[in-house]
Amino acid sequence: MVAEIQSPREALLDAGLEGGPTTAGDRHWWHRLTSAPSLAITLMLVIIVAAGPFQSVDLFLAKRWLYRLDPSLLPFAQNVLDPIAGQAVCLPLLLGVAVVIAALRQSWRPLLIAGLAELGFLAGIGSLKVLLARGVAYEHDPRFLEAGLFEMGDKGISFPSGHASEAVLIYGAAVYLIAHYTGASHRLVQILQWAVVVIAVNSSVVSFLLGWHWASDLVGGLLAGGLVLRLLVNWDLRARRRAEERRAEPLSAPS
Repeated sequence: MVAEIQSPREALLDAGLEGGPTTAGDRHWWHRLTSAPSLAITLMLVIIVAAGPFQSVDLFLAKRWLYRLDPSLLPFAQNVLDPIAGQAVCLPLLLGVAVVIAALRQSWRPLLIAGLAELGFLAGIGSLKVLLARGVAYEHDPRFLEAGLFEMGDKGISFPSGHASEAVLIYGAAVYLIAHYTGASHRLVQILQWAVVVIAVNSSVVSFLLGWHWASDLVGGLLAGGLVLRLLVNWDLRARRRAEERRAEPLSAPS
């Protein structure tokens, strides 16, 4: 009989790599909440709301707050805090983790996962940004399909936030590799998971305070990054399970 496919969180729990709910009911609830269909539906709802009734709220919140509160913090926010979730920082970190683990395990799979994570960001989330064509918050037009890459360059592809999605997807992929492809301790993985949460919050708060993104852009970015990460993790877990099942199959007797 084919073994049941586990969710990423269930696999982490069973392997003792993640804290949190331990009862079957709690695990089932968490899996449903963070499943790919749930994340996809929530992202769609955020897009619909952001394109309609939430536009007035986005306009009200888009005040470039840091310029009003303490302009002296602008260089630190722009040059130190914001780049943490940018490609120049998070991608080399993910590639470094993948290269080290690939060398230790003598397997190409960690490199494949890192490559697919970056591909998911560029092709998946990038395509969504181009398709929705929303201008940046400081252009004061929260409508979708009114800007565009060719008309406004990177100022015309605001939704979903790239930094928010990278914070979840790229850093999350690095933690996944450490959790599933090394002998990292339960405590270390928990610390790394919280580090991803902190980075995601930092990215969202900084972008909001600088006025570079609408509030709904940031929510959409977190959901989009989580969705791509979930799809990638689910694919890898299923592939590894199938490989284990093939290895476990008894050799057929010679005829």
